Amino acid sequence: MAASPSVVPMAAPMMPVLSSSSDFSNLREIKKQLLLIAGLTRERGLLHSSKWSAELAFSLPALPLAELQPPPPITEEDAQDMDAYTLAKAYFDVKEYDRAAHFLHGCNSKKAYFLYMYSRYLSGEKKKDDETVDSLGPLEKGQVKNEALRELRVELSKKHQARELDGFGLYLYGVVLRKLDLVKEAIDVFVEATHVLPLHWGAWLELCNLITDKEMLKFLSLPDTWMKEFFLAHIYTELQLIEEALQKYQNLIDVGFSKSSYIVSQIAVAYHNIRDIDKALSIFNELRKQDPYRIENMDTFSNLLYVRSMKSELSYLAHNLCEIDKYRVETCCVIGNYYSLRSQHEKAALYFQRALKLNPRYLGAWTLMGHEYMEMKNTSAAIQAYRHAIEVNKRDYRAWYGLGQTYEILKMPFYCLYYYRRAHQLRPNDSRMLVALGECYEKLNQLVEAKKCYWRAYAVGDVEKMALVKLAKLHEQLTESEQAAQCYIKYIQDIYSCGEIVEHLEESTAFRYLAQYYFKCKLWDEASTCAQKCCAFNDTREEGKALLRQILQLRNQGETPSTEMPAPFFLPASLSANNTPTRRVSPLNLSSVTP
Repeated sequence: MAASPSVVPMAAPMMPVLSSSSDFSNLREIKKQLLLIAGLTRERGLLHSSKWSAELAFSLPALPLAELQPPPPITEEDAQDMDAYTLAKAYFDVKEYDRAAHFLHGCNSKKAYFLYMYSRYLSGEKKKDDETVDSLGPLEKGQVKNEALRELRVELSKKHQARELDGFGLYLYGVVLRKLDLVKEAIDVFVEATHVLPLHWGAWLELCNLITDKEMLKFLSLPDTWMKEFFLAHIYTELQLIEEALQKYQNLIDVGFSKSSYIVSQIAVAYHNIRDIDKALSIFNELRKQDPYRIENMDTFSNLLYVRSMKSELSYLAHNLCEIDKYRVETCCVIGNYYSLRSQHEKAALYFQRALKLNPRYLGAWTLMGHEYMEMKNTSAAIQAYRHAIEVNKRDYRAWYGLGQTYEILKMPFYCLYYYRRAHQLRPNDSRMLVALGECYEKLNQLVEAKKCYWRAYAVGDVEKMALVKLAKLHEQLTESEQAAQCYIKYIQDIYSCGEIVEHLEESTAFRYLAQYYFKCKLWDEASTCAQKCCAFNDTREEGKALLRQILQLRNQGETPSTEMPAPFFLPASLSANNTPTRRVSPLNLSSVTP
C-alpha cells in the first residue's frame, strides 16, 4: 500500500483545554490533561483509552487540591440531552447497545451523538461475534460482517464533510473505515483525529495498527505534541525498530514516567521481540511485583517461559491468572501455552479457540493456534489460522514464517519462498528467517541466493548455529573445497568458543570433512588431529580410524607433507592433539557470497 500523503486537518470543533504542548517540562499540566481525557473517554464508553490515561496519570506525582481541575462546563445541548444520555449510558454499560441507541436517537450534543453512533457500531460487532460463535468455527470468522458499518459510514461521512465531527467522532469514523478495509481513508481520518484531539490514545493506537513500515510513517503529518512520543515508541516496537523504541522509552522514563507500568511492560515486550529472553523475563518479574493483578502482556511473558521450558513458573502464572480472571484472552493464551509445553496440543488449541471466541481480533491466539495445528500435523487448519493472524496484523512475522513452514511441509517451495521473504522483510536481522530462505532457495536450485542467505544469517548472529554448516555443505556440493573447509572451521571455532555444553549434531560432519580435506592437501598433522576427533563420534568413528591408519602408512613410506597447497587457518590450539604445531594463514575470502 502506498504511503499516506500529508494530511491537513479540517477545522473541526475542539476543546482548547485539551490542547497538548510538545515538551515534558510541565508534568503537572500533563497530569491535568491525562485526568481530564480519562474522564471524557470514560463518559463515551472508550474504556481502554480511559484506562491507559488513568494509568499514565497515576505514575505522575499527585496534584494539590488547589490545582485539580473542575469537569468541563455543560453546554445548552448537553443539558437538553442529559436525561437521555444518562439513561442510555446506563444501558451501554451493561452492553444493551441497541437499547442505548434507541434512547439517544435524535440527540444533538456531541457527547450523546458519539454514544449513539458508538452504540450502533458495538451492537453490530456484538451480533457479528455472536453469529460467528453460533454458526461457524473460529477459523471462518472472516466470513461474518458487521451489517451496521455501511450505514454508519454514510452518516459519519456527511457529518465529516460538513465539519461537524469532533475528535471522538473522527476516531469512530476512522474505525468504521478501517473495518470496511478503506485503509488509506482511515489513516487520513485518524491523523485528523490526532490533530483535533491529541490526548486521545485510542486514535493514536488505531493509526499505529495501520502503519506497515517506516516509510509510511515519514509521510504522516502528525501534531507536535508530547503524545507523539508515546506513539512513536509504540510504533517503533511494532515495526521491530527496537533500538529506537528503547531509546524513546528511556527518554520518557528520564522525563518523569519512571513509575509507569505501561512503559515498563512495553520495554519488556521490546526485549522479547529481539529475543533477549533473560532481560525480558527479569523486567516481567519486576512488573509482576509492582502490579500483581495485571493481565495485559502476560501472554507475552508466558511465551518467554515457554521458550525457556520453565514448566513450574508457567503453571504458577496460569493458575494465578485463572484466579484473577479466567475469561480474559490473555489468560486463555497462557493456559494454552502451558498445555503446549506439556505436549497436550489438542487442549492447547482448545484454549486458543476460547481466546478467539472472546476476541476474534486477538493476534497472539491466531498465531499460537497455528503452531498447535502444525504440531498436530493439521496443515490446512494451520494455514487458515496463520492467514487470519495476517488479516489482523500484516506485521506479524511469526504468521508469515508459520505459513512458510506449512507450505514447506506440503512441498510447495515457490509458495514457501514468498512467505519466508515476507517474514524476512519484517525481521531482516533474524537468522532463522535467513536460514529458512536459504533452504528454500536450495530446494529451487538457486544456489547463489542460498549461499548469500546462509552467509548473511551467520553475519547477523546465527542463533541456531546451523548457517555455516549449511553453507559448507553447499560449497561441498559445488566442489568448492577450500570454501567448505573454511566454513567448517569457523563452525567448530564458534561452538568451542561459546563455552556452552551443547550437543551439536553436525560436529562430526565438520571433523570428517576437514580430516578428508587435510588428507587430500597432504597436511598429515592436521588430518590426524581431525581424524582423532572423528573417533569420538559414533557415526564417524570407523572413518576416523581408517584415515588414521592411512596417514600412518603414508608417513612410514616417507611421504612428505605438502607445502604447495594453501589451506585455511586451522583449529584452536585446545583442539590440536598432542600440541601438534599448526600453520596459520589468512582466512579465505568469502566476499563472493556476501549479500
